[in-house]
Amino acid sequence: MKTKYILTILSACLLAACSLEYDPIDTFSDVTEGVSQDSVQVVFKDKAAVLLHRQTLLDRFKNGQEHWYLDMLLLAESHSDNAYAGNPSSETTPFEVNSIEGSNTNLKRDWNGHMANVAQANKLINYIDDVNDASLTETERQQYKAEAKILRAMIYFDMVRIWGNVPLVTTVAGDITSETIAEVYPAYFPPQTDALTIYQQIEKDLLEGLQYAPENNAQDKTQLSKSVARALLAKVYAEKPLRDYDKVIKYADELAGDGFELVDDFSDLFGIILSDPNLPASQTNMAIDAKARNTKETIYEAQFFSGDANWVTWMYGRSINDWTFYFDWVKWITPSRDLIKAFNSEVGDKRYAESIVFYKCDWNIYYPADNYPFMYKCRSAYNSIIKLRYADILLLKAEALIAKGDYNGAASIINQTRNRAGLGNLPSWATAGQQAITAAYLKERRLELAFEGQRWFDLVRLDKVEEVMNTVNDRDNGRPAQVYPFTSLSYILPIPQDVIDQNPNLVQNPGY
Repeated sequence: MKTKYILTILSACLLAACSLEYDPIDTFSDVTEGVSQDSVQVVFKDKAAVLLHRQTLLDRFKNGQEHWYLDMLLLAESHSDNAYAGNPSSETTPFEVNSIEGSNTNLKRDWNGHMANVAQANKLINYIDDVNDASLTETERQQYKAEAKILRAMIYFDMVRIWGNVPLVTTVAGDITSETIAEVYPAYFPPQTDALTIYQQIEKDLLEGLQYAPENNAQDKTQLSKSVARALLAKVYAEKPLRDYDKVIKYADELAGDGFELVDDFSDLFGIILSDPNLPASQTNMAIDAKARNTKETIYEAQFFSGDANWVTWMYGRSINDWTFYFDWVKWITPSRDLIKAFNSEVGDKRYAESIVFYKCDWNIYYPADNYPFMYKCRSAYNSIIKLRYADILLLKAEALIAKGDYNGAASIINQTRNRAGLGNLPSWATAGQQAITAAYLKERRLELAFEGQRWFDLVRLDKVEEVMNTVNDRDNGRPAQVYPFTSLSYILPIPQDVIDQNPNLVQNPGY
């Protein structure tokens, strides 16, 4: 039996000035996943263990609503001009007034959640080939590993956009022993990797995942399919430091080849089935199910059913499946006056009523209590959370065409989402030059993708943060004053201070 060092000894021997409150020894569970055979740790003892872990990975998005949805909307909507914080607190208000610090508890939750997901993906990627079970075929091994790589890429894509340089972890750290200490120890406290290298790893994971992942299943959009990889590749090539708009177009077109297109009725994406549409909502007109799942437009979504409810709905407003449930306290992500004005400037836009709803409530923080707006795209416990949908990728193709100087081609794509929303084609002046078509494009993405976690990243990607956010108070008299102006250092957020305190190899992002 090899001697295992506990971290108090490591601190004394290696990092006398550091306090490392972490126990790296308890890595695997013999009961649930592996057994020890001849001093060799077996992570997955058979195919059944692999399938159990695979399902855990497939459920990561659905079960990680706090950091993958709730906090992502806080960042992308309330930290932009789309929304106010909603419920003022030390968690939310800093995103609204640009005073985010490393002590923010949401950021710590998000970092830890993402890194835990990475660890789970790495476990399958690194150990599935060691499984000694003839019933686990080579085709299955390749598929499950591909799915885990797509998931890891998705996680790191969000992380690099939020924090920039982050630790790149692709292995699973083993036990620290007298023989392995030099090799294993750095895996527990990795330094940051530059954003370009992170993007290269994301691209590598997606391209490798694309080879062996399952084809798109039109009846099940919860799977990590080839189409999910293609959608992520389109987004990655639009956002990575060295853009490749030709590949944005390539993967957008491949998604069309996979059968994706815009649904005819925008309400199919976020609508609900009511118990009796002839009764007023205040009585018995309650949601009993989502209007649609697995539409031809959604690429990747988390689905919820009776008995398996989507709890975040009551964080944003009224849960229509239970009209009064938790509607006596202030909600997050309140639609801004500036966004409402943008919707009202497009008379007849059907997306307005699907994105924002007005209720009477018990608070009047941003608006009068008798006519208070709430985000509406997650309106019941049965609504799916859509992580990727075709309209987003289709519009990214328009962005690529703008970059290539094809303004008419970009306008043709923009007109598809406008026409679906009940609006006419863009006016001729909108294609007169790059500035005009870019403004029309940004507005279209804002209205089409409101409250889907895109707005902040659109502003960052197109270098519009300072232009838009440092003037938003001139356009929006309901937004609290900014604590700090937005600068180029605002494009990424601070690394949680608790994480830095635990890992001496991490360095805080500039400006924080």
